[in-house]
Amino acid sequence: MAKAKPSGSRPRRAKPPAARTAGKPKLLAGGNPQIAKADGDAPVQAYIAAMPGWKRDVGRRLDAIIAATVPGVRKAVKWNSPLYGVEGRGWFLGIHVFTKYIKVAFFRGTSLRPMPPVSAKSGDARYLHIHDDETFDEAQFAAWVKKASSLPGWSGT
Repeated sequence: MAKAKPSGSRPRRAKPPAARTAGKPKLLAGGNPQIAKADGDAPVQAYIAAMPGWKRDVGRRLDAIIAATVPGVRKAVKWNSPLYGVEGRGWFLGIHVFTKYIKVAFFRGTSLRPMPPVSAKSGDARYLHIHDDETFDEAQFAAWVKKASSLPGWSGT
């Protein structure tokens, strides 16, 4: 015998096909991709592939410059952000997507010369913000990456 539905309840509707798409990461507030915490290049590439719009191409370029500048760079996604580090020295750089820009965090940025342009509220971090309507100095970025990778990094387990 079928159970009677409580009064006032509506029949369930199937989710539209777009909502059922498997494997497509959810975008969090500001457009930051939600990627499961994992070590290695694959989760970082999944994060980059899920970056919305113009940010995806910039993410690919940042990743390529980092990989070319630091052979054997260690990669992971933690806290929905790609991290780059050197085995035994910790993380030196992280990337995070916001609505209007990409934030590149140099965890020991106050040790870089010149320092990346955006200061942190506390600690040694300095940031580079990349907006849609501007290019970034790739040579300067590579120099910061090279120096940052030689410094003791952030252990942020």
